[in-house]
Amino acid sequence: MVSSKHGRHRHSGFPGRATRSIYRRVVNYFKEAWTGVKSVLDSEFEDLETPPRYRPDSLEALCRATRFTEAELKRIYRGFKAECPTGVVREETFKGIYSQFFPQGANTGAYAHYVFNTLDQDHSGLLSFEDFVIGLSILSRGSLDEKLRWTFSLYDINGDGCITREEMTDIVTAIYDLMGKFTDPCVDDATVREKVDRIFQKMDQNRDGVVTLEEFLDTCTRDEDISRSMAVFDSAF
Repeated sequence: MVSSKHGRHRHSGFPGRATRSIYRRVVNYFKEAWTGVKSVLDSEFEDLETPPRYRPDSLEALCRATRFTEAELKRIYRGFKAECPTGVVREETFKGIYSQFFPQGANTGAYAHYVFNTLDQDHSGLLSFEDFVIGLSILSRGSLDEKLRWTFSLYDINGDGCITREEMTDIVTAIYDLMGKFTDPCVDDATVREKVDRIFQKMDQNRDGVVTLEEFLDTCTRDEDISRSMAVFDSAF
């Protein structure tokens, strides 16, 4: 689901006006397909009849870990179970769901892989309800700082605490594979490399060849366009 670096506009690879509607579609998809809006909203939290390998945390614990109320968590869990009866999501299933809210022909596989890995905090290859709802809480109701930290973790593919030029190239390439040809058919590998060079030059403040979390946060928070682009995730259930 979802991140804040898309689009062909000039501001550090983050979404411009032309792509924000796609992010809204992502949020709307979460509302409709994952949160059970089409189901009875006052249902119980379910009887937790999931396989022994997985049981969600208590409502109280999830309320503390997220910004959702108990009623909202009940609704989200009902929708999650409807899509994923076993209570967990494998990457291939996640990719299939993710592809449904992008134009036909878009190559969603690579970017969905990176999003899945970012949500799958214990790298088990399975996305639990906790993983999903905590990530959704950050993207829909988190502060700018929290959203930027999540975005950094998306770019930091190997999780070593810094972003290399190669990692940034992989993510930006996946972004253009996802929607680039629909927003700018002229994008090619040279264009991607040029964009990455501009972004990296701006963020790598000490010129040591990597972008740290501190450099990432500092660059993004000083850029009003990037800050505004993060607001597309703000959504009430």
